[in-house]
Amino acid sequence: MSESHLIEPHGGKLMDLFVGEDKAEALKKEAVDLPSWDLTDRQICDLELLLTGGFSPLDGFLRKADYDSVVETMRLADGTLWPMPVMLDVSREFAEDVTTGTRIALRDGEGVVIAILNVEDAWEADREKEAEKVFGTTDNAHPGVAHLLENTQPVYLGGRVEGLEAPTHYDFKHLRETPKELRERFAKSGWNKVVAFQTRNPMHRAHQEITLRAARQLEANLLIHPVVGMTKPGDIDHYTRVRCYEHILRRYPEQTTHMSLLPLAMRMGGPREAVWHAIIRKNHGCTHFIVGRDHAGPGKGSDGEDLYGPYDAQEMVKEYAEELGIEMVPFQMMVYVKERAEYAPIDEVGEDETALKLSGTEVRRRLQEGLDIPEWFSYPEVVEELRKTHPPKHKQGLTVFFTGLSGSGKSTIANALMVKLMEQGGRRVTLLDGDLVRKHLSSELGFSKEHRDINIRRIGYVASEITKNGGVAICAPIAPYRQTRREVRAMVEEVGGFVEVHVATPLEVCEARDRKGLYAKARKGIIKEFTGISDPYEEPENPELVIDTQDCSPEEAANRILLKLEHLGYFR
Repeated sequence: MSESHLIEPHGGKLMDLFVGEDKAEALKKEAVDLPSWDLTDRQICDLELLLTGGFSPLDGFLRKADYDSVVETMRLADGTLWPMPVMLDVSREFAEDVTTGTRIALRDGEGVVIAILNVEDAWEADREKEAEKVFGTTDNAHPGVAHLLENTQPVYLGGRVEGLEAPTHYDFKHLRETPKELRERFAKSGWNKVVAFQTRNPMHRAHQEITLRAARQLEANLLIHPVVGMTKPGDIDHYTRVRCYEHILRRYPEQTTHMSLLPLAMRMGGPREAVWHAIIRKNHGCTHFIVGRDHAGPGKGSDGEDLYGPYDAQEMVKEYAEELGIEMVPFQMMVYVKERAEYAPIDEVGEDETALKLSGTEVRRRLQEGLDIPEWFSYPEVVEELRKTHPPKHKQGLTVFFTGLSGSGKSTIANALMVKLMEQGGRRVTLLDGDLVRKHLSSELGFSKEHRDINIRRIGYVASEITKNGGVAICAPIAPYRQTRREVRAMVEEVGGFVEVHVATPLEVCEARDRKGLYAKARKGIIKEFTGISDPYEEPENPELVIDTQDCSPEEAANRILLKLEHLGYFR
């Protein structure tokens, strides 16, 4: 392992995996002839924290022995406490030519070589087992489980990494500090006690009250340390959040509080993740760490029950307190006590007092519907910032996504809806019809499952861009596979509204309408992999609207969709 020679209070030894300038230049030349892996956003986050020491004592992606031990026992193979797997996952095709000793150039989205991986292990892991052990469930409603089982490549590579340069960030450069830089800042400022606050959401008055209380109780300085890597799908984007943090930072006493951004890809792993976060904050030079209610919790599972208990994270951090090297500051939920006009822990509210609180879901609902957010909950400047990037539904962009068998009537209804929306005005409307997309965007693709998925993802990407910029995208592909439709929904819902319309016209009706003779050719085997005949159509599980064109005209169907959009708040 390469360790920095800087051994500072409260953090222990800090890994520094960057090579010197001369060696970096030599490795860049060598990388031209090495196999290259284009890193995902998650992998870039992990690699950055490996290189800068945020994941100390790791010197690279976990080898198999370490991985197996972490999954089973929350410890590396040598016994060191480490609760979360940090893996480089790659495709089987890429892994075919990888053996022990292979050196791989790890590149960012622009092709820049960030690091070299010296492969020591390559294997296919049991990801179902990993999900059960690490997250305590295989329920896909858990975002960490969903990513692991649906989006993680099957082969893991482990080994030491050599850093050539840090990933490039063009945003909030003045707020991005490495563990070493933060330690040096604390030492220079004489901050001997530093309590860290982790957040992936905007901060409101309750959060400020928690952090102020913690700092005052400990007579410590405060580090606001928000995650700006990957968080939970549906979370407010980090650009908006950081602007909110900057507003609220001005509400703290001068010279007591500092903010720095953490490029962490969260797993929403609840108790295990809380222990991980504590280690990461220790590496950044903090002495104390606030753990609140349902820390890093993903919410509810498919059965409607909470995936983790409200204070499970606190219990696990307490369990490992002696060896963590950082002290936990536990907090209960803070509520606004109407009679006192102040915040208090929920267990300190008397029976004759009124406790007021707003959930994150309720805040998002009020933003979407343009409703009031009370001043006791948040500062006006924070609410104003949220409203800028999260306008009410009737001002948002929107995707209407049709899915159904060939001949079900999708394109006809989509055209009718487009005309009605253009007649109504207010938003620009774009039709992404299946046949038109095939002609102009996906002409090189065939009809294998892989190519169909690529085609639908392309449609989803274009729709998300239209939606992000305030327009209405009407998509009318067959889109036969549930998982791909879920991916498109997630892509669009990050930036606006998504309404799925299942055109559920029965197969026999679609076949009888077949003007192009496609079903007949599929029955004869002339057309291979034809949806509904030789390839499955997976019906939507929870579409916003189901239409059977046997019992309604295209105009009636379009009108039903308009009424649904109005009911959902997208039009007034």
